[in-house]
Amino acid sequence: MTNTSAFDAPLTIDSDAVLVVIDVQKGFEDYAYWGQRDNPRAEERIGELIDAWQATGRPLVTVQHASQSGPLTPGTPGYELKDFMAAVEPDLHITKTVNSAFYGTPDLHAWLQERGGRQVVVVGIVTNICVETTARMAGNLGYDAIFPVDAMHAFDLTGPDGVTVPAAELARATRTSLHAFRFAKVVTTEAVVAAAKTGEPAVVSWA
Repeated sequence: MTNTSAFDAPLTIDSDAVLVVIDVQKGFEDYAYWGQRDNPRAEERIGELIDAWQATGRPLVTVQHASQSGPLTPGTPGYELKDFMAAVEPDLHITKTVNSAFYGTPDLHAWLQERGGRQVVVVGIVTNICVETTARMAGNLGYDAIFPVDAMHAFDLTGPDGVTVPAAELARATRTSLHAFRFAKVVTTEAVVAAAKTGEPAVVSWA
């Protein structure tokens, strides 16, 4: 596990911190397929982070999920990135078929190692699936994983007992696990943007 003090200290964003934007695709707007979501401002927050990264010249990675069936199948409208992502010119674009962005093409870990980057800011869709899996792997691989929890969203899910768990509860469980076991530093978009733009440490406020 990572040293506890690093998680309790004010947030700093490295000059070469990489923003990884995961699966912000039109197919996730098919609520008849996915169910109800939380955090209706997730896309707005993702856009704020993208703007901050582009304004400061930091590297940005986009990730796109290619399913064999369903709304994210290549060649269907749902596979495409959402409209607000259209003007984004990433330093790297990854296509994946599993949950983690570290198991995609090109190889994210190899690219990060080549650049010498150590800090990864992970956002996108879905909070407790691809975003969480990527953040956990980033932590396990030794990266300083940053998790702006308001720049992502989840969907309601039904468990094996037939009980449907609301998206907001699933998101809360994700951020609690990541924080408690030090996989990633769970923060807010506001703090990340402030630290990225000013170069100074930012205190995370949950008020």
